[in-house]
Amino acid sequence: MDYRKLTDEEINVLEDHNCWAEDWSRVSVADDFRPNYMHRVMLYGDVRIGAFEKNVEVSKGFCKHSGISNATLRNVTVGDNCLIENVGNYINNYNIGDDCYISNVSTIETTEGATYGEGNLISVLNEVGDGNLILFKHLNSQFAAFMVKHFQDKELKDCIRRLIREEIEATSTDCGTLGTGVKIVNTKEITNTNICDDCEVNGAARLSDCTILSSPEANVYIGTGVICENSIISHGSSIINSVKMQDCFVGEACKISNGFTASASVFFANSYMSNGEACAAFCGPFSASHHKSSLLIGGMFSFYNAGSATNFSNHAYKMGPMHWGVLERGTKTASGAYLLMPATIGTFSVCFGKLMHHPDTRNLPFSYLIAYGDVMYLSPGRNITTVGLYRDIRKWPKRDMRPKGSQKSIVNFDWLSPFSVGEIVKGKKILENLRESSGYDVSSYNFHDYVINGSSLHKGIKYYDIALRIYMGAVLKRVLKVDPELNPPTTTIGQGDWTDLSGLLLPVSEEQRLIDDIKNGTLDTIDQVTGRFEEINDNYRRYQWAWTYRLILDYYQLDALTLDDAARIKQDYITARRAWIAEIRKDAEKEYRMGDVEKEVLDNFINNLDHEVDFEN
Repeated sequence: MDYRKLTDEEINVLEDHNCWAEDWSRVSVADDFRPNYMHRVMLYGDVRIGAFEKNVEVSKGFCKHSGISNATLRNVTVGDNCLIENVGNYINNYNIGDDCYISNVSTIETTEGATYGEGNLISVLNEVGDGNLILFKHLNSQFAAFMVKHFQDKELKDCIRRLIREEIEATSTDCGTLGTGVKIVNTKEITNTNICDDCEVNGAARLSDCTILSSPEANVYIGTGVICENSIISHGSSIINSVKMQDCFVGEACKISNGFTASASVFFANSYMSNGEACAAFCGPFSASHHKSSLLIGGMFSFYNAGSATNFSNHAYKMGPMHWGVLERGTKTASGAYLLMPATIGTFSVCFGKLMHHPDTRNLPFSYLIAYGDVMYLSPGRNITTVGLYRDIRKWPKRDMRPKGSQKSIVNFDWLSPFSVGEIVKGKKILENLRESSGYDVSSYNFHDYVINGSSLHKGIKYYDIALRIYMGAVLKRVLKVDPELNPPTTTIGQGDWTDLSGLLLPVSEEQRLIDDIKNGTLDTIDQVTGRFEEINDNYRRYQWAWTYRLILDYYQLDALTLDDAARIKQDYITARRAWIAEIRKDAEKEYRMGDVEKEVLDNFINNLDHEVDFEN
């Protein structure tokens, strides 16, 4: 925008309206500036003011003309058609965009050396450990998980920190920014905080050293009583009702509410936190906590709902190193038993209020772990055939509230993938080996410190086999749609082990390639690193087919895969899928007989199951 000096006539009008300037020659205005819309304004330093041509809606159906009144401005640029009124203290060192509404605030200020929350080093998973995660505005769940996972690799850590530092230095400014269409009302203090377009701050107590990444398609709302310090808030999120947050990153479309307190924690993609607490927590996509008595501390979560009285703490210190658990794509039963979901890497279970770590169960996914007295019972694979899993498979994609263009974190919703199915293959082999070594007809089996009832072991093998056949048939069906001749995979990438980077499912070999390319300088910007995550995700189906092709050959003991083999696999897929649906139906009917659901709810659910045959071909 071009600015000009004030005319003598305009200065006279301003002074008649009780406006004052430290030096009128340092005040510049837009060509269409009209001084009659400024009253009782004090101007210090270099000030630039846009035009006042439009009304601003301050409440539903209530509009006021743009202008500035009852305010003190120092080194401020004000865009066109802003309404700024009743600033109790001052606005200092800020660029304010067009169409902003600022009313009844105390202080908005940028001080020397402001970082706006970027470059903040925090420690997650271990609240007293060295910092292992740097906050910056382009952070996503993959980058965060990658940094934390490889924290001990000093060369990689140094390279990543250099890239982040260069990214921050290239975009840092000495003057704070309020974007276009920003609304700030009834707020006490905003210090060293950048606020992007279409964000609304209403009744907040303090925003200090923060970046708020809002946009017209995914605006951010900061509500009453919120105190937010040294933090970054991403597109489409809301922080409301007296939340206290320090040293945190909030990803896209998250909701933090109702007095929740958080420190040194990260929340990604559609997470919901209310009432409870988080400290040093890594909350990946779709993490949720609703209860006042829930404390998330020193753990990694995703697709996870913390129940009441959940205490992921470390009060039972032992001499020696702490072992931190990862509860990903996990859920919790009403009885308090944790389900060992496919992405579980070491699993926590709450037994009589004590936190217990169970690393040995990681190769028995989709399992129940339940304590009776001092005995831990394991029901392998049981969760594969439950109503809860069936509903989760369908609900998570529908609950992704992030608009297109505001999806920095990658979320793969496949419940059966090379990562989870790889664990299923291992789990099935473990159960088969137990049965072979101990006999078929024994009443129970011992697996490390756990007891597996005989019937549970046989069912576990059955459930794992159902999941394997469903997975192989589904992948083969997808491949045949694009390649009717069923050619072998065109790549070997993906044939080995797979892993999960907080929503991104990828071959371990690709993660290692990423590490190597950062170290050797092939990837030398943050955009290139995040671009590599996207590239891996874009190739997910190719890599998946390479892995699944080998699985099919091994499972069916084939040298090559033919169309005749595909027909057999399809039939096994249909049979397994129908057996899976039948087991889920039995689980639903059992729940109904217990009196937990209404007949109408059961009937609607059964009707959905009846339509599952539509997806067989």
